[in-house]
Amino acid sequence: MYEAEGTGASVMYATECKAEVTPSHNGNRYFSYTLEDHTKQAFGIMNQLRLNQQLCDVTLRVRYEDAPPADFQAHKIVLASSSPVFKAMFTAGLREQGMEVVPIEGIHPRVMERLIEFAYTASISVGEKCVVHVMNGAVMYQIDSVVKACCDFLIQQLDPSNAIGIANFAEQIGCTELHQRAREYIYMNFGEVAKQEEFFNLSHCQLVTLISRDELNVRCESEVFHACINWVKYDCETRRLYVQALLQAVRCHSLTPHFLQMQLQKCEILRSDSGCKDYLAKIFQDLTLHKATKVMPCRAPKVGQLIYTAGGYYRQSLSYLEAYNPCDGSWIRLADLQVPRSGLAGCVVGGLFYAVGGRNNSPDGNMDSNAIDCYNPMTNQWSPCAPLSVPRNRIGVGVIDGMIYAVGGSHGCIHHNSVERYEPERDEWQLVAPMLTCRIGVGVAVLNRLLYAVGGFDGKNRLSSAECYYPERNEWRKIASMRTIRSGAGVCALDNCIYAMGGYDGTDQLNSVECYDVEADAWSFAAPMRHRRSALGVTVHQGKIYVLGGYDGHLFLDSVECYDPAADTWGEVTCMTSGRSGVGVAITMEPCRKQIDQENCRC
Repeated sequence: MYEAEGTGASVMYATECKAEVTPSHNGNRYFSYTLEDHTKQAFGIMNQLRLNQQLCDVTLRVRYEDAPPADFQAHKIVLASSSPVFKAMFTAGLREQGMEVVPIEGIHPRVMERLIEFAYTASISVGEKCVVHVMNGAVMYQIDSVVKACCDFLIQQLDPSNAIGIANFAEQIGCTELHQRAREYIYMNFGEVAKQEEFFNLSHCQLVTLISRDELNVRCESEVFHACINWVKYDCETRRLYVQALLQAVRCHSLTPHFLQMQLQKCEILRSDSGCKDYLAKIFQDLTLHKATKVMPCRAPKVGQLIYTAGGYYRQSLSYLEAYNPCDGSWIRLADLQVPRSGLAGCVVGGLFYAVGGRNNSPDGNMDSNAIDCYNPMTNQWSPCAPLSVPRNRIGVGVIDGMIYAVGGSHGCIHHNSVERYEPERDEWQLVAPMLTCRIGVGVAVLNRLLYAVGGFDGKNRLSSAECYYPERNEWRKIASMRTIRSGAGVCALDNCIYAMGGYDGTDQLNSVECYDVEADAWSFAAPMRHRRSALGVTVHQGKIYVLGGYDGHLFLDSVECYDPAADTWGEVTCMTSGRSGVGVAITMEPCRKQIDQENCRC
């Protein structure tokens, strides 16, 4: 290594090099020599020349608003090598090509200084306060690597208090990646974003656009409703006239009748607007009359939605909780139930998975369960809830207005027709009207805020009958019976129909499928499953029915089939990690991987 003199500073030259000797076809030898860091050294020398104002051939005279003007000397060739704008300025016949002093406007002198330094050093250091200005300047001069670095930094800094501002800035400068990532952050964290000053400074058009997004991550549509009302209250005089437009963007049919009734009675903004009151009153009527309405789809935040299966039976009751990802076909083992259970039911409220009832059937003895346990995907932990009024094995559950209905089931030799309702916010159960028939192994589904109980076993006979619960009247009514006797069938709602799959008719396990048309009050057969199965799990994911496990009369099945109603066909999609029957199944968000990894480490 040696020092170069005469530059005003000592510059150290590395002698790292690569040399190869190669024979030629005529027997003569030649060598190839490469100095690996020549480019870095050369730019280092040029930067020293710039700092010493030597061999510079251009002066950038930068003026920006109230900032004092500043002159920066540089080499055109270096600026042109880092910026397409400078390259065009100095080579494309523009007037600046022949100018020694080039006026620059629209960029702060400190920002230009950093961009010039980057052209020579390939290095830039930017803080929170100036990153927006540096990124804006880098966009102006098309220095893409700096734009990318600033974009990555701003993505890391996204916060409920700044996400809207960053999204607006990204849109203004045309940075697609930053704009998309900021919007995704806003959608995913809408509840917190809606409490910030930036949210209240949105225009009504911006707010309507935001709340119209399917991707909003909210546990309940009431969050969106309250956010809109709070936005109006922020400047009531000016914004009152936008209330109806906002309400039409809210998924009001996803609100509960009780919530709508309370808002119509107590919300000051609504009380003075007859048009809004009429609009919400019509929706309240649709909901309470259980009309099948063609409304906007439910929110679908961009978080993985997995099929959860809890418990089940294989030689004895199981404590497994596993989740299947339909996107990649993978299974994840999660925190076990605290007590093994089969014949339980699963459902989801507010993103939380609930395991209800069932039975612990083990070599040590059998015990019917009155337990309800709640699993939080964000913590990978179970927590107990207030118990059912009675143990319920082979239970059915459904959710209406955020409340869990526990239907039928058995306790020893007692076959229940009783039904009780759980309110998660109060952690309380309340008995409601009993079914017309005792039913264990009952299939339950909810459609248009009505609770359907299908088939089952009453203690003497396996049933084809079905009935429907009206929550406003607190009464059950008979509906048309199925064409086939089914106990332990899988039942779900899809496309304004109730589907009943498989089950046991007293002689055989079934693979037949029936579909109930609620308007015609009639059942019709659909394509049969590939496998006979009773005590199967069932759920609906992205418009298709998934059935999991069950018993075929000889084996506990591990197969999972999927039904496409448009094609009326079944196909096998995966296998569970082991065969089992009597599982609780429901769909909710993907669990927090960090929590799962921590649990695995402790194990």
